[in-house]
Amino acid sequence: MKMSVIGCGYLGAVHAASMVKLGHEVVGIDVDNAKIEALAAGQSPIYEPGLPELLVESVGSGRLTFSTDPAAAKGSKVHFVAVGTPQKAGSYAADLRFVDAAVQGLLPYLSEGDLVVGKSTVPVGTAERLAKMVEPTGARLAWNPEFLREGFAVKDTISPDRLVYGLPADAGDAARAKALLDEVYAEALAADTPLVSTDYATAELVKVAANAFLATKISFINAMAEISEATGADVTQLADAIGYDARIGRRFLNAGAGFGGGCLPKDIRAFSARAEELGKGEALNFLKEVDGINLRRRDRVVELVVEALGGSAYNKKVAVLGLAFKPDSDDIRDSPSLDVAVRLNGLGANVVASDPQAIANSRRMHPQLVFGTTEEALRDADAVVVVTEWKEYRELDPKAVGEMVTSKIVIDGRNCLDVAAWRDAGWKYTGMGRR
Repeated sequence: MKMSVIGCGYLGAVHAASMVKLGHEVVGIDVDNAKIEALAAGQSPIYEPGLPELLVESVGSGRLTFSTDPAAAKGSKVHFVAVGTPQKAGSYAADLRFVDAAVQGLLPYLSEGDLVVGKSTVPVGTAERLAKMVEPTGARLAWNPEFLREGFAVKDTISPDRLVYGLPADAGDAARAKALLDEVYAEALAADTPLVSTDYATAELVKVAANAFLATKISFINAMAEISEATGADVTQLADAIGYDARIGRRFLNAGAGFGGGCLPKDIRAFSARAEELGKGEALNFLKEVDGINLRRRDRVVELVVEALGGSAYNKKVAVLGLAFKPDSDDIRDSPSLDVAVRLNGLGANVVASDPQAIANSRRMHPQLVFGTTEEALRDADAVVVVTEWKEYRELDPKAVGEMVTSKIVIDGRNCLDVAAWRDAGWKYTGMGRR
């Protein structure tokens, strides 16, 4: 099938290349000329495992092209809208300007029977409004939320754990839209991927509800970390014990510096804002505490560093290991790790920050920070702070690191280090709610 992908950022670039892998012919469209030139040359604008190779393969096949001209979408049967929905300045609400502009820009190039498919995370009610914009062209709209995990995005697109279709209310339109989406995802459906076909509102809610649940689970275990610190309990053992309950599960029960990135923080805030607009703000009041707990964990990491340094970080060299919001990514959006580095720098610490992939992005946003290799960060450090659980940090040899630093002080902001090994090597180890 011939299709277009509007928006070639993180979501769009992955989706476009993955659709080619599934046998389709794709044109990716974006207003950023530099990004389009890079993609057309088979170069990934982001760090995402598997994406560079997939881009080279897809572009090389001749079935993936890129353009800054929305007219390039003409002739495609399905048009995916994959633009960002950032948080509005001075508000918790989602900024829908880019979604609206993407759909508006498509209208002149839509034909009877085309299907516009929303991938972006939007407040409930958005699809219904956009469907009215699309209807006069003879095209129809569906909503097909994405459930990508950064670091696993290619796999999650090609082999999703579920598919959700938000379809038009009219039975005939819904049947035609479903048939087109079934053709798009034929390979996944043949592999018995679960499919939920529903209405617009439910499809929109599925995405934000999933993110709200995951955020709540993370903040729950971080709240337990706060209690564990006050009582001498070990939150990691607590998580193991309750995680054996099949109703709860162990995944996402990892206490630490909290969540970040371009999804969970903004999505729970936008969800709360939309609930307020609907007159149901009380239903999601708990998400404000989820957000609050999450932000407090960043405060706690900084507090632990200062406490370990004797009450002041001023003029002390602090090695901050990790800048991306999670490992296997260069994404620094709302990153707890980068926030910790900036705060410590503001307290007068001589911060040297390192990350396998996110230094370039971090330097652009915070040029006042000093960046270096892992060895440069560790050399003569008065304290070491691990805030992104990259494999190379988890596997650091505490004895070897001990020979590089001035003081054997380590703050494990992700509870990812081997406590016994670090303490046996003479380190003063402090975790997050961990003995």
